[in-house]
Amino acid sequence: MIKSNESHSKAAAIKIPFYKRAVFTFSGAHFLNDLVTTGMVPALVVLYKQDLVLNYTQASLIVLISYLTSSVSQPLFGAMADKKPRVWLFTGGVFLSIMGLSLTGAAPSFGWLLFFIALSGLGSGAFHPEASRGTHLAAGSQKGLSQAIFQVGGNAGQAFGPLMIPLFLIHTGIHGLLWLIPLAILSIPVTAQILGWMGEKVKENSQKKKEIPGKNNIPGVIILVLIIILRSWCQIGVVVFLPFYLKGLSIEQSELLNFVFVGAGALGTFIGGIWSDKIGFKRLLVVSLFSATPFALLFPHLTGVLSVMDLLLFGLSVLSSFSVTVVYMQMLLPRNIAAASGLAIGFGVGAGGIGSVLMGGLSDMAGVAAVFSVLSVLPLAAGLLAIFLPSDRLKLAR
Repeated sequence: MIKSNESHSKAAAIKIPFYKRAVFTFSGAHFLNDLVTTGMVPALVVLYKQDLVLNYTQASLIVLISYLTSSVSQPLFGAMADKKPRVWLFTGGVFLSIMGLSLTGAAPSFGWLLFFIALSGLGSGAFHPEASRGTHLAAGSQKGLSQAIFQVGGNAGQAFGPLMIPLFLIHTGIHGLLWLIPLAILSIPVTAQILGWMGEKVKENSQKKKEIPGKNNIPGVIILVLIIILRSWCQIGVVVFLPFYLKGLSIEQSELLNFVFVGAGALGTFIGGIWSDKIGFKRLLVVSLFSATPFALLFPHLTGVLSVMDLLLFGLSVLSSFSVTVVYMQMLLPRNIAAASGLAIGFGVGAGGIGSVLMGGLSDMAGVAAVFSVLSVLPLAAGLLAIFLPSDRLKLAR
């Protein structure tokens, strides 16, 4: 939450403790949630397409439904949480996101598949605002590091999601998703053990809320949302269309390359979170997006080992700002922390879904190569926008 310049110097002298158990619980839950949503859903498009005989646009619609239900609901759940906390949504959201995706393994038609995908997306939408706010409250004075740990859990889930295809589902088929049901049940005790602490901290925070002098910065929020949208289009475009773009590779090999991209992004997220506490959110954001631009431009023109190295550096740079944008959004919306988290994470997810359908239509009309031509300029556009973000010299003190 933002303090005034006068009160900031007093707050800076007091080091607020970092609650490790809570932060790592939120990060672990984030891993489980994103493993089955943003991690597995885009990677499963190839299998869904084969199993139900879908075209590119229909296949992309699966990602759109998943991401839209999550993104549209996240700010709504966040706004509800700011008015009346519902910490149990942290546990219930993870359970529903995993259970919804597991049931797609028994979906008898394309309509039922979209229904179960939507349930999973709603679970993810309920989970993120509560989990991100809980991370904010557990962070103490280390906002960048705390949010980095939380987001690394999600990014690691996104990275390992595609690996489920070559390691497991390629052998069992879509019906193998039903084996995720025990994981959904196990998530309940894993996450519920922190609910008591969450309830107490949220009550404390609600009592202090009236004392906060900071104001919401709406123009800054609009710019940051646009940056998140462009970055998300870039990320989801690579994850969804890489298997179709690299036609000479097997599904297993292309999903391993997806793991390289998103796995490097998880490492970049952690590094970016640490450095943002030192050099500032805006500077980190600008540097990460501009440094990703040459790798994005080069990838369509490389092959072999060079393309793998480029993909690794591309993921490392473009996703290093992932946790930074969440903390930045919380700084811009100090009176609506849960809603800020929903916007930062939810808009990125929703934008990715919309972008996947647009790129799916482009693929049907002009071929998959055209998608990667578009993707190559997105980090540059986002970096230029980041220059116009408001100063982040005021730091989050609580």
